[in-house]
Amino acid sequence: MSAHTPVIDVEYEQPAEGAVCSTRHAWARVPPEPSPTEREALKAEIRQLLKERNAVMVSHYYVHPDLQDLAEETGGIVSDSLEMARFGRDHAAQTLVVSGVRFMGETAKILSPEKTVLMPDLDATCSLDLGCPVDEFSAFCDQHPDRTVVVYANTSAAVKARADWLVTSSCALDIVHALKADGQKILWAPDRHLGAYIQRETGADMLFWHGACIVHDEFKALELELLKKEHPDAKVLVHPESPADVVALADAVGSTSAILKAARELDARTFIVATDKGMMHKLRQLNPGKTFIEAPTAGNSATCKSCAHCPWMAMNGLADVARVLRTGANAVQVDAALIPRARQPIDRMLAFTSGLKNGQAPGALVAHLGAA
Repeated sequence: MSAHTPVIDVEYEQPAEGAVCSTRHAWARVPPEPSPTEREALKAEIRQLLKERNAVMVSHYYVHPDLQDLAEETGGIVSDSLEMARFGRDHAAQTLVVSGVRFMGETAKILSPEKTVLMPDLDATCSLDLGCPVDEFSAFCDQHPDRTVVVYANTSAAVKARADWLVTSSCALDIVHALKADGQKILWAPDRHLGAYIQRETGADMLFWHGACIVHDEFKALELELLKKEHPDAKVLVHPESPADVVALADAVGSTSAILKAARELDARTFIVATDKGMMHKLRQLNPGKTFIEAPTAGNSATCKSCAHCPWMAMNGLADVARVLRTGANAVQVDAALIPRARQPIDRMLAFTSGLKNGQAPGALVAHLGAA
């Protein structure tokens, strides 16, 4: 990011006590590992409850391996936030059990207000969401009415309702490329690293909010260079929420889905991966015989759990999935008045990505959709 790039700075690391679940409280609420007997009993109960409740599991790549495996075993999905949203909208199930963080459950509810959306823990949140409060963000947007407002999926329903476009890391480059080609100037929020990466790649005129992911923000370039020297044949896979000096060391940069694709296709047996360590399960599962090493976050290849893994993602567990299916607790609620407006940018994103898959020209997918 150049010295002249305008940004707005917001504290995001530790929210005010009592307002939301802080990171240290999140770690304190991480479920204990069940015994093998308990694990099998919980999985059996969940399988039965899913059938009884006409429910399906929708899990993110960063949650516990148990929740990823069980989702796939029962006809659900493990994916990034883009495909989680699409799957939940299109699936015939009346109840969606979303294992991830709160914005994912809210997105599912916005797209399917008639469905019941349950989450293992409603306090599982995201530093990007917390760092982009709607009142301050709306005031920022009001100061720049000539800009198209593009927000990352990791935001509240209220922030989505203020946006023109929603993006995830798997489609952000394509959408911003198309908006730039259409002559639109961008107001971007909230992740500053992802925004700067997109600006470098597209050359778009972008104004930035200044948030960051507490996981990806902690990856360190110096330690990554040292680790690369220890593994000279390794390829480096980096999520674009990481700092620019870490991205610069990557052999492949992209979303969780793009990282999976690169691991499958690149000519290497060893990979260093700079994203949440929850991703390691799917990488190793899909690539037997390959070695995946967590990128360092600090010090001498430190594995501090507060850095390499999202504490809020870690709050999701089998016991709570069973409990919410059993009782109906932790149903996601979104203000009904927000839903129609919050759905617009999500629908635009889903229509754009679907159109690209079907071979439509990007320009035709963004025409006449400027600032609201």
